[in-house]
Amino acid sequence: MPDKILLLPDNIANQIAAGEVIQRPASAVKELLENAVDARATEIKLIINDAGKSLVQVTDNGGGMSETDARMSFERHATSKITTIDDLFHIKTMGFRGEALASIAAVAQVELKTKRLEDDAGTYIEIENSVVKKQEPVAAPEGTSIAMKNLFFNVPARRNFLKSNTAEMRHIVDEFTRVALAFPRVFFSLTANNQEIFHLEAGNLKQRILQLLGNNYNTKLVTVKEETDYMNIYGFVGKPDTAKKTRGDQFFFVNNRFIKSAYLNHAVMNAYQEMITKDSFPMYVLFIDLDPTQVDVNVHPTKQEIKFEDEKIIYAFVQAAVKHALAQFSVTPTLDFELDANIQQLSSIQQPFTEEKQSAAASTPIFKGFTEKHKAHFIEPTNRSELKHWREFYESPEPGVRSSESGVGSAEFRVQSLESEVQSSEFIHHSPFTIHDSPLTQLHNQYILSQTANGFILINQQAAHERIIYDRLQEAAKGKAVATQRSMFPVTIELAPADTVLLAELMDDLQQLGYMIEPFGKNTFVVQGTPADVIQGNEKQVIDLLLEQFKHFNTEMKFSKREKLIRSLAWQQSIKPGRQLNEKEMQALVNDLFQSKQSNISPGGNPTYLEFKREQLEKMFQRPL
Repeated sequence: MPDKILLLPDNIANQIAAGEVIQRPASAVKELLENAVDARATEIKLIINDAGKSLVQVTDNGGGMSETDARMSFERHATSKITTIDDLFHIKTMGFRGEALASIAAVAQVELKTKRLEDDAGTYIEIENSVVKKQEPVAAPEGTSIAMKNLFFNVPARRNFLKSNTAEMRHIVDEFTRVALAFPRVFFSLTANNQEIFHLEAGNLKQRILQLLGNNYNTKLVTVKEETDYMNIYGFVGKPDTAKKTRGDQFFFVNNRFIKSAYLNHAVMNAYQEMITKDSFPMYVLFIDLDPTQVDVNVHPTKQEIKFEDEKIIYAFVQAAVKHALAQFSVTPTLDFELDANIQQLSSIQQPFTEEKQSAAASTPIFKGFTEKHKAHFIEPTNRSELKHWREFYESPEPGVRSSESGVGSAEFRVQSLESEVQSSEFIHHSPFTIHDSPLTQLHNQYILSQTANGFILINQQAAHERIIYDRLQEAAKGKAVATQRSMFPVTIELAPADTVLLAELMDDLQQLGYMIEPFGKNTFVVQGTPADVIQGNEKQVIDLLLEQFKHFNTEMKFSKREKLIRSLAWQQSIKPGRQLNEKEMQALVNDLFQSKQSNISPGGNPTYLEFKREQLEKMFQRPL
């Protein structure tokens, strides 16, 4: 019987390895940019066509390679970064595994031009499917230019799984941003489809942050810098008011290598405790420098997951450094012990505290609660505390079905009725219970209490409004577009480059949903109009929040682009907790909610209302039915 185990050919082995290393065009961008950095280049140019599917080219002015090195660079596990096992524990370069170029050559057509300063001519290599097609001398400037063409040309299934051009371009921008942030002293540029998106001159870290993340952080950055014998931490964190709903602007670098660490992110979040809401995320760009022997970067082929020898020490240092920076720049809350001069003018200070007033004060329940035993939680009985007539709260003296004369909500807070006149019969048809014609009550400016024939329902006003807006936008997406109100004075907005790519991807869908937005130069757009039911005047904030919410849905849910956009708009335009509503607005909200075919659930899957039946109430109070 013949042997069954065979050694795989190099091209097949390389394709298997490429499945882990090169998952999409952005993976190749990361590897090629890091190679250029390791070559000690001071100028690195990235050229992209067709979102990297047809071309990814990186040109640098680094040291270049000899003819032999150029050929060897495409062999598996061929590297100039390490020579012994001990070198794995002293890694200071970005790459070291020797897998990147071999993996790229296995799934794309590659052209390499490289030349060293001391060589008269450079080397040109063409390689396809791990096979060298051509190798010859060539005239070239010092440095290296490597072009990856037609990614996954020989793996059609992988190519079919690539996302849209705009989605893939966003991933490329993310990888470019991470490498460019790590090396602010190096010039970087990114050109996509013959249009330059980034032109980043060499400078300091703060300048690079503003170039990549936007000038809105110009006055919002707090410097972090702590140096110890064990490790150094430096960089910037954003002031609490820059916190967003997504983790987009959060970057950790260890020895200049971008990493992902939920553990260290938790350390930063703890430093911001009580300064931002729980569902917000602070901005930070933090660098940790420590002895390479204290960290293992050889955990995953992407090298973004690492292991520290002592994670707890790193956690403590990061948290302390961020806390110290926020306190040093008076960002953390402080107590003001200076006496307000107006206090001295109060009658309680100016007038004498006579014996009569002392006696009157001593007889009050508040005074007794602080001075007598067993009085701290004692509440004196009053007529108002009696619950003899509690049933009157639930039972309407004249029950009847609510009419819907106020079907159209107030334009002030944008509750739009799905029908201008909602007939009572239609309302009862969609509602699973009968709503009594008794006044609605708003609780804590967040919930609406409405009596039913057999109990009551408690409506979450934001969840209910999200459902109403979501249904309306879904109808618009399928058919007639939402009406647009043109702005008398169009607003110009400037976005960070990454957000520019995202907004360009969403513009067609936004137009269907009532937004009229036009490109207006580099990273700039003009808002010509907004949906007719959205108050104008804060277009910049609206677009920023929309993009943030879209990115939030984009990372957590597997929906179509349009679905994510509609959910983002529904959340953004909905009434938030804390908004006081009048009777007409509450009635319109309730009426519109029960016109929905899914009135009981929000777009995000949360309940819009809870029903409390009379039988349940009787059992809760242990009363006979």
